[in-house]
Amino acid sequence: MDYGFGHMIDILKKNPKKIVFTEGADPRILEAASRLLASYFLHPILIGKPEEIFESAEQAGYNIRGAEIIDPDNYDRFDEMVEMFCEIRKSKGMTPEKATSILRGANYFGTMLVKMGVADALLGGATYSTADTVRPALQIIKTKPQNKIVSSCFILVRPSASGENEVLAMGDCAINIDPSEDDLVEIGIESAKCATLFGIDPKVAYLSYSSLGSGAGPTVDKMRNAAMRAKAAAPGIDISGELQFDAAVSPKVARTKCPNDPVAGHANVFIFPDINAGNIGYKIAQRLGQFSAYGPILLGLNAPINDLSRGCNAIEIYSMAIITAALA
Repeated sequence: MDYGFGHMIDILKKNPKKIVFTEGADPRILEAASRLLASYFLHPILIGKPEEIFESAEQAGYNIRGAEIIDPDNYDRFDEMVEMFCEIRKSKGMTPEKATSILRGANYFGTMLVKMGVADALLGGATYSTADTVRPALQIIKTKPQNKIVSSCFILVRPSASGENEVLAMGDCAINIDPSEDDLVEIGIESAKCATLFGIDPKVAYLSYSSLGSGAGPTVDKMRNAAMRAKAAAPGIDISGELQFDAAVSPKVARTKCPNDPVAGHANVFIFPDINAGNIGYKIAQRLGQFSAYGPILLGLNAPINDLSRGCNAIEIYSMAIITAALA
């Protein structure tokens, strides 16, 4: 496994991180945690009751000795956490009683551990929805000063005949249902930055049913304008649009539809007009194109917090833990 992972592991070896797993007793989490503990570059923090976690690990046959286990019902800094959460949410009328109840939930408790500096990153969602991961992140961690939204991208990887892996990025396929022009500017730039972590020299295509004016319509205008604005905001990144998918990836088609465009025919970061197109697009690549999909990788937050698919396996959790921590 490389395609960027070797580079990320090297970074983490030089500066090991702590990552919170909100579902500490889940056997898939325990398998991933046992692998991380054997590697010494990423230290897992498991949330849950120690007796339940150790019992689950023993039944599944995983060695988690050395993992830090924190029980929300028996945490020595819980009062401090409640006070901090009340301050963060004071505009919403948060009371200590309500905060105590909310922070017993592993998703909120784990996010507060990141906020308090106990952990560097968080990975959750093996048993609950994306919204239950994103909501506490937005309320507690919030977006970076230059960002107005949380977005996401998927990294897709496929072995090639040459021996080098084909690596692509696609956004936003999971978070923003109908992104505005402003949102799309941010999504494109953040997706390109994420792609560089995997060794991709980003060439960003804003996708449409039109290529550089061949079609017309509100969504065409939206993608064209977003591409132009993203290019102006990030002149160091190759960005083009609007482009049809064939013009974005096929040099032969690009020569006909948009000759001399620096991205057309060579795009490796794809920005979709809405979540329908994005979600369908990455799943077609995954299921019919035999790509492995990693994500959604959440972008724009003040600290790295990522969501797992409820159908994930231990290998995917291990990989997403490395990605998440490397973003710290």
